[in-house]
Amino acid sequence: MPINFQHKPGLVAYITCGDPDLATSREVAFAAIAAGADVLELGVPFSDPVADGPVIQAASDRALKNNVSLGDVLKLAADVRKQAPEAGLIVFSYFNPILRYGLERFCEDAAGAGLDGALVTDLPVEEAGEYIELMRSHDLATVFLAAPTSTNERLKAVCEASTGFLYAVSRTGVTGVRQRLATDAGALVQRLRQFTTLPIAVGFGVSDSQQFAEIGSFADAAVVGTAIVQRVERGGRTGAASAVSEFIRGLRAGTSAAVKA
Repeated sequence: MPINFQHKPGLVAYITCGDPDLATSREVAFAAIAAGADVLELGVPFSDPVADGPVIQAASDRALKNNVSLGDVLKLAADVRKQAPEAGLIVFSYFNPILRYGLERFCEDAAGAGLDGALVTDLPVEEAGEYIELMRSHDLATVFLAAPTSTNERLKAVCEASTGFLYAVSRTGVTGVRQRLATDAGALVQRLRQFTTLPIAVGFGVSDSQQFAEIGSFADAAVVGTAIVQRVERGGRTGAASAVSEFIRGLRAGTSAAVKA
């Protein structure tokens, strides 16, 4: 079942859980939802986050030093769900923590926590059969990445394997703030539209209201990660939530201004 984006464009907000600590992550999660995030990606810290740039890698390292685990992220998700029943909520993880936790146990506990689904960054659709089957048996969405370098045949397979929404990677490389969007982001969304009616979110590099509004002109939602993690790092335990709230409200205000213009 598609995840509902209440705004246009929708906003998928990523946080690294446990950076700087779980209590702050909880505050940031609620602040992001209140400021206008449609979906929260609860990032599971991992020791080898190969798809992430230096900002999220450093956040993951800090969270791991706090011994934050997948189990902790699921507990945080359950807490958020109780107080924000309408928010979209997915786990963002590499496959290794889920494999160690136990695939079936993960699906059971994710469903019990009230999660909508998961995005497993390094799990290719060709090897995801058991994962997809178990996730769907627990009514959990499977969100997969679609890259601009993929063939149409592979994009079709990604679309068929995905529920919830599609995550369109705007460029090759790792996550991180960019000065401008990749020129082929719109073309990738057009290619995906041939194979799916699911909402399409564009990510990797979105950092300001201009980029956010630009994505809204051709996609359903934008994914913002590094820019949020930077504000958590700068704000620390006392200022992270307010910094993230101000940033997200700024994204929304910039979009409104663009629409009026």
